[in-house]
Amino acid sequence: MYLSSDPIDLPSLLGQARPSDGGICLFVGVVRKESEGRETTRIEYEAYAAMAEAEIEKMLRSIAQTWPQTRLWIRHRLGSLSPGEAAVAILATAPHRGEAFAACREAIDRLKTTVPIWKKEFYADGTSEWVDPTRASGVHR
Repeated sequence: MYLSSDPIDLPSLLGQARPSDGGICLFVGVVRKESEGRETTRIEYEAYAAMAEAEIEKMLRSIAQTWPQTRLWIRHRLGSLSPGEAAVAILATAPHRGEAFAACREAIDRLKTTVPIWKKEFYADGTSEWVDPTRASGVHR
């Protein structure tokens, strides 16, 4: 299960590494207090869970074909999150750091562009808006 309304357990995620893994890359995306010059009070994440889980599975299989010695774990929060809370965590482990970094980056970039997870930002001025997941995300292609 990749999606949950529970906080992400980072120590448990890091415990997945094998003694043979020379590279362990952990990406954690947290809710920012500011977004495009506006103070953010919270973010709500929603997903079509069955489809999102299937898309993550498909994405992981595809990444495994590119980096077969790399293993990946993904956790994404749903629900209401406050600034500073972890929204997503991706762990990539591999015999060497290069593969771990590359697979981790590919995973977050593809998660943002292919998985049906939506976020709504709520601002200090009382307004809110649904946000394109690739906006200002630095998605690298």
